Amino acid sequence: MANDVTTLVGGIAGLAGAAGALAAGCAVLRRPAPYLAAGHALAGPDSADPLPGVLQRGLAGLTVPVRPGPHGELFLGPGAPQPGRTLRRLVLGPLLARAKSRGGRLRHDQEVPFRLVVEFVGPNRDAESLLRSYRMLDQQLRDHAPLLSRCHNGRLEPGAVTVAVAGIVDVRELLAAQRDRYAFADGTFDDIGSRSAPPALVPMISEPWTRRFGWDGLDPIPAVERHLLHAMVRAAHEDGRTVRISGLTAGPRSARRAVWTELGLAGVDVIADSDHRGLARHLRRHPVRPPDAVPAFVTRPARKSAPAPRPVVTDDASALRKVNNA
Repeated sequence: MANDVTTLVGGIAGLAGAAGALAAGCAVLRRPAPYLAAGHALAGPDSADPLPGVLQRGLAGLTVPVRPGPHGELFLGPGAPQPGRTLRRLVLGPLLARAKSRGGRLRHDQEVPFRLVVEFVGPNRDAESLLRSYRMLDQQLRDHAPLLSRCHNGRLEPGAVTVAVAGIVDVRELLAAQRDRYAFADGTFDDIGSRSAPPALVPMISEPWTRRFGWDGLDPIPAVERHLLHAMVRAAHEDGRTVRISGLTAGPRSARRAVWTELGLAGVDVIADSDHRGLARHLRRHPVRPPDAVPAFVTRPARKSAPAPRPVVTDDASALRKVNNA
């Protein structure tokens, strides 16, 4: 009888231990992924609702293709407008609600703004239509102003989300004419040192990898291309801009990982890819640590004929902490 009791007690203890281990395992599974400041997701043309997966994986940015549709809305995807698939409903609204519920941040460990790139697509390149498209976006951004980084008289007031405009709509003149705005223009390496594209207007350089580089990650990177990559990233940083690289060559994930690794070693601030799962896993294992001296935005106005005073530079992390502690 005593042995039976002992066996029963031991069995119960074993079950309790297994249940505890299972609960601990579930807690680990529920633990949110770390915020990956260098991770940026490219939404596919058929992605019905890209934002939840991006936030769940901890990626710190998203590029969404949009095109204007009826009722003053911008619809996601390159095809015909689909009911309910709007930028306001699927992206801006959820981001604002999430930030409100978390004290001004999208996540408790967020230290740099979430980078939302709105990419205008479609065949219509009529100047009047493009202007109307930007006005649609501008109004929606103002409706979500508490969420967004803002540029007022050439000075940055960072928020939980920074919006950049890309694609067929050339918004630089429109943005430059606005004293108070909630969007920035996407740039290229050609903008480095440009007086017409100061960092307060074009804070981030965004180029596809294949525009300047031919390496596909299958073999070791040529020394010339590695030197060029490091030199261009360093020049962008010294000019007060961050760098986002997208458009990697198609190939096996092992080749993409090789390119991601080289981008991280060169100090590229943001790596954009359509392989969200693979990119997030890679960045968790190989986090990108850009130099401390790299600013998020330089708040100087556009250069005039006379030299401007030295700008006040704030990095992403300190700027966002200042906003949240205000």
